[in-house]
Amino acid sequence: MTHYYNEIVFAAGWPYWLFFLLSLITLVVFFILRERRIRRASAKEITIQHTLTNLELHAFQAHMDPHFIFNSLNAIHHYILTTSTDMASLYLTRFSRLMRLMIGNFNKEWVSLYDDLEALELYIQLEQLRFDHQFSYQVEILPEVNQQFSLVPPLIIQPYVQYAIWHRLLLRPQKSGGHLLIIIGRENDRLFIQVEDNGVLTTELLDDTGERQASGIDIAAERLYMMSEKYHMLAGIQAQQLLDEQQEPCGNRLTISMQHMASRQSMAG
Repeated sequence: MTHYYNEIVFAAGWPYWLFFLLSLITLVVFFILRERRIRRASAKEITIQHTLTNLELHAFQAHMDPHFIFNSLNAIHHYILTTSTDMASLYLTRFSRLMRLMIGNFNKEWVSLYDDLEALELYIQLEQLRFDHQFSYQVEILPEVNQQFSLVPPLIIQPYVQYAIWHRLLLRPQKSGGHLLIIIGRENDRLFIQVEDNGVLTTELLDDTGERQASGIDIAAERLYMMSEKYHMLAGIQAQQLLDEQQEPCGNRLTISMQHMASRQSMAG
């Protein structure tokens, strides 16, 4: 067989040294290109991780907004002086629990949906206290969603809820009757989170507080995009107006969708 192979090489007019040189060059080029691909992939992963770290820091700073902290404590202080020490104690407990969750989830890429919703509800309840219950809220978890085993990026919903409260519900001409509805469901391997409100239809921000809020939304959207790039979860955000029976605008809906990510305990089960 070797003799036959040598005859083919010589029949083509190729001396041994040229054949082995071309083979060596081919191998070298192959490994160089492979190394470059590995380096590019590694550099992209490092860039994504670096960007995520920066975004998580900015998101944490946005959530730890001094105005929110000061106003929440001021509202609790008002309860202590004027209304009920029991209510003040309840809200102070909620405030401290929210701070612990926010600090504890800092730098985490994933948390259980249960933990994220706990922080979200604590936040909404404190905002209700601050704004004297100008709005109500409801969180609806559809049966196909397991809160304990479904994973989401921490505090990914809160900026959109905050925007709905500050720039839609609180801007209603009536200072009561606002309603916030959060629906979380699953279709096949896709998790979706809907944030609905019956507030005003705002398209632009009104003041410096609004600019900070828009920044929070931008950070949340960029975090979701980078997580989608890293984990290939095809995440998306869609906004739309809600219409009543007369096809008149009556509210707003924002939908966050992503591939359903399950915890290891769920996969093991």
